Amino acid sequence: MLGVFSAMEISASGLTAERVRMNTIASNVANANTTRTAGGGTYRRIDPVFEAELVRTQAGVPDPGAGAVGASLVRVARIVEDPRDGRLVYEPGHPDANPEGYVEYPNVNVVEEMVNMLTASRAYEAGVTSLESVKAMAKSAIEIGR
Repeated sequence: MLGVFSAMEISASGLTAERVRMNTIASNVANANTTRTAGGGTYRRIDPVFEAELVRTQAGVPDPGAGAVGASLVRVARIVEDPRDGRLVYEPGHPDANPEGYVEYPNVNVVEEMVNMLTASRAYEAGVTSLESVKAMAKSAIEIGR
């Protein structure tokens, strides 16, 4: 059975993951026209990969009771680059143009990123609501005990 603190930890892990997702989206939008990076080449769009992790006891072992009810934390396993090709734009005077006069721009679609930001924002709001509900339940339980 999950305690109040486990429920708060689960909600907090979701908030942390969505914050990372919003940061990667912001990075993608900010670099939508970056044709040169410190590592060389055009900026590549990035995405976080989320992973479920069973709730653990204070001893650090997975809590079988929590797993039985499907309680899992979410964590960011890694950040990956989008493998799609960037868009080529004919700009022969651009300093990053290839010999044919084309410049490769990042594989960032700003409209797609804005939709992703809305989704991440809504997920974050849902996590905050969940956390507020757990807090209210804990407060009610304390009041009952008085």
